[in-house]
Amino acid sequence: MKKIIASAMSLLIAFISASPAFSAQAGGDSLNIAVASDLHYNIPREQIEGEIDDDIYFYANRRAALEDESGFIIDEFLRQCAEDSAVDYVLISGDLADNGRSTPQEHYDVAAKLRAFEEETGKPVYVCNGNHDSGDNSETTNEKFREIYYDFGYSEALDTQEGTLSYTADLGEKYRLIVADSCDSGKSTEDGLTSSRVSWIVKEAEKAYDEGKYPVLMMHHNLLDHMPVQRILSHDFIVQNHTAVAEKLANAGIKTVFTGHEHGSDVISYTSASGKKITDFSTTSLTMYPLEYRVVNFTDDVITYSSRSIDSIDTDALTAASSGYSDEQISLMNAGMNDYAKGFFKAGIRYRLWLSLTPEKLGVDEDAFYAPVVYTAVNRLLEIFDMPLYGEGSVSALAAEYGIDLPESGYADGWDLATEIVSYHYAGDEPFALDSTEVTLLLKIVDLILLDALSGVNDGVFLAAANKLVSSLGTEGICRSFTKALANTLGPVTAGEYFLLAVASPILYGLAFDRDGLADNNGEIEGYAVNDAGANISANVTSFFEKIRLYFTFFLNYISKIFLRF
Repeated sequence: MKKIIASAMSLLIAFISASPAFSAQAGGDSLNIAVASDLHYNIPREQIEGEIDDDIYFYANRRAALEDESGFIIDEFLRQCAEDSAVDYVLISGDLADNGRSTPQEHYDVAAKLRAFEEETGKPVYVCNGNHDSGDNSETTNEKFREIYYDFGYSEALDTQEGTLSYTADLGEKYRLIVADSCDSGKSTEDGLTSSRVSWIVKEAEKAYDEGKYPVLMMHHNLLDHMPVQRILSHDFIVQNHTAVAEKLANAGIKTVFTGHEHGSDVISYTSASGKKITDFSTTSLTMYPLEYRVVNFTDDVITYSSRSIDSIDTDALTAASSGYSDEQISLMNAGMNDYAKGFFKAGIRYRLWLSLTPEKLGVDEDAFYAPVVYTAVNRLLEIFDMPLYGEGSVSALAAEYGIDLPESGYADGWDLATEIVSYHYAGDEPFALDSTEVTLLLKIVDLILLDALSGVNDGVFLAAANKLVSSLGTEGICRSFTKALANTLGPVTAGEYFLLAVASPILYGLAFDRDGLADNNGEIEGYAVNDAGANISANVTSFFEKIRLYFTFFLNYISKIFLRF
């Protein structure tokens, strides 16, 4: 009898130990979470419409986000989390609604989805606010945001910070979530992580350790640079004084921070002077290509993370909510929602770039004395990007006139190439080395644009009268003819251009090829119980010198080309 009882107890213990949900929520050593960001939920339109010349993606927008499909993508995300035994908690790092500041109903819709998920699964959801969600003088104030999402973190908050939407909550018995309000409630995009908010985070991290908990941080804005010189290129997406803030948070023992806002998938670490490491997991927008979220498993020794993709939605529900979809569009969605999202993304990015390159968007007054110069240059740039890359009347044929040889590729035109490179930045794990076909092709097209567009400006604006006089001789333009002749004689790239490439190449390399040593989508870092300060400092020093070596390698590579040519 005792053997039977012992065997039964052993089986019960084994079953309980194998249950992830029980383990995480009832005091086990592991923690299993799903992290999504930037849901940007939109109430679907009754009928889709747009102004892009594309049979499939005519309704793409400049944000390249699947707005009308957003609610159904969120539904699929929650369905996957409900069925995934590797998910015990769901974290959402801001921008739950796209027009959340002005349209509270979007928040009510999202909250209803989250509430149904919790009631069905028993898996808790924790949210933080993003810059699209609430603010002063908005329909959705911070207090209204707290009221709408009260059941998703605020109802069980252990601590809050007055005047903000920050709070803390326990994730099982071993981890504590610190949700930091990083938004400026008065300005739509800028971060608001003031020194007092940083001090509050540090205090809460120290309190967590005092109570035997590991602190996990979530906020909307990035903590670290997720692209070269992000502070310069997109300063509104990263917290102010980010290095100093990262130093404080790392020294407080925070090893992981989950962020969004920039819409790219990227993982990067910072090591403090004392050898403590903090890793910023920036998660892409759920409703924008690549339609991904993260699943993260914490143990004492290792933190493992992987990306999950949304590759199908309920298209019957979609077409019931919005009309205007063609059979071909629905067929493409059903064949693979992620592929459809990439096509939509590329169309949207192209539309955004096209809009941003118009003289009107550049702020050029048509009566300004320099307007003809800008109009001529911009129009030629757009013409070159619209041209097919290969064949008759192509970019390749035009480039050959300047002595530029474009490498063969499968890209249709300049837009196809540029948006493909951009798509990899958002998807993470950028694969394009500086000598790759994609980067080589892009740099050569940029060189062509500089030669051809500037020649066109000189011919069409400054030398217009002279060109009329010599047109009878069959010249296409004095400056363009001279530039082509010079390029074919001396080469299409000048010494000055090589020098600029020498300076810029490491930055371009960092944008196209991720070499920080951490996988963006599927990888692992050391757990909270591991802290080899000496090894961390050594790795940090090695990384620093590797960046210097890489910079000088590229710099000297291009400088040497100057001496080889002349």
